[in-house]
Amino acid sequence: MIEMKNVYKKYQNGVVAANGIDVEIKQGEFVYVVGPSGAGKSTFIKMMYREERPSSGDIIVNGVNLATLKNKRVPLLRRQLGVVFQDFKLLPKLNVYENIAFALEVIEESPKVIRKRVTDVLELVGLKHKARMFPNELSGGEQQRVAIARSIVNNPKVVIADEPTGNLDPETSWEIMNIFEEINNRGTTIVMATHNKEIVNTVRHRVIAIEGGLIMRDELGGDYGYES
Repeated sequence: MIEMKNVYKKYQNGVVAANGIDVEIKQGEFVYVVGPSGAGKSTFIKMMYREERPSSGDIIVNGVNLATLKNKRVPLLRRQLGVVFQDFKLLPKLNVYENIAFALEVIEESPKVIRKRVTDVLELVGLKHKARMFPNELSGGEQQRVAIARSIVNNPKVVIADEPTGNLDPETSWEIMNIFEEINNRGTTIVMATHNKEIVNTVRHRVIAIEGGLIMRDELGGDYGYES
């Protein structure tokens, strides 16, 4: 599903964020990406949805090589992925239903399909009763649930989450984690960058630890391994 081959990323300021990374993530896996601040985690995650481009090497996601993908094809790629951010990135002037439906409207899905899919994902994240509310009327946890619903409404094969519980309290973080578990149980590949030591150590999955742009650990059922 995701493969990186000898990937290097050097920024203009001289910082090397990826230093010859080789990794393969299979369909249906749940992978945590951990490491200290500035280790290269965000770059690793951003290269998967072409927010960042490698300086050299190949990144293949769902059969597409992102290193050679033309810029005009990037929006099409992102429609096939689900991406969840720490700061939600909801559209403030659209209500919950409209925020989620927007992801389907841009690909010109029929109103009938949009209604069904949006209703289904709202049920999954437990927000059907708040469909007509606006982002500023929701708690942080509820906004993140909307962001997750929006990310999966296209039925993506991969969901990439960058610190999805970073701004949330512990109880809400667990609620969000349970939603990701359910999505993964349905066959979707999940790649999650996180600093949440408790979640990583309690709900065991594959752990990729990055330091200095290098993969230092890659183990099934691994622990967090850092002081949080």
